[in-house]
Amino acid sequence: MASRNNGIDKVMIRDLAEILNETDLTDIEIEQGDLRIRVSRQITMQAAAPQAVYAQAPAAIAAPSAVPADAAKPAGDPSKNAVPSPMVGTAYLSPAPGARAFIEVGSKVKEGQTLMIIEAMKTMNQIPSPRAGTVTAILIEDSQPVEYGELLVVIE
Repeated sequence: MASRNNGIDKVMIRDLAEILNETDLTDIEIEQGDLRIRVSRQITMQAAAPQAVYAQAPAAIAAPSAVPADAAKPAGDPSKNAVPSPMVGTAYLSPAPGARAFIEVGSKVKEGQTLMIIEAMKTMNQIPSPRAGTVTAILIEDSQPVEYGELLVVIE
């Protein structure tokens, strides 16, 4: 039996709040007769850090590099050996805040080795290396939201 207090169905409100958490929605509203209940939650989003974009200058023009000196520029086509994100979520380069990153540019990785973690729907998903090689570029920042198919890391 539903717990009601002053005409408010607390069990229904808890069920709706649980649905919000399970589905990652921001609000939900139902109407039954003259009763209308809306449950919403506030979500704080971090602004995505600007990403380095690698563009090849025409051969006739010697353009200065727009890539910061401390960033590694991948050789050739970065998408050829890049690892795409298998899901939408927030990417973390280390297992915990302040901990050492899983990989760095120049790291040698083995097939199956954890490259990073992507948090999706409150679940931490380890992203394994699809092949052995050397990390030549990390294309995202720590705690950055990522989309499905977005390029994460280049492994040569």
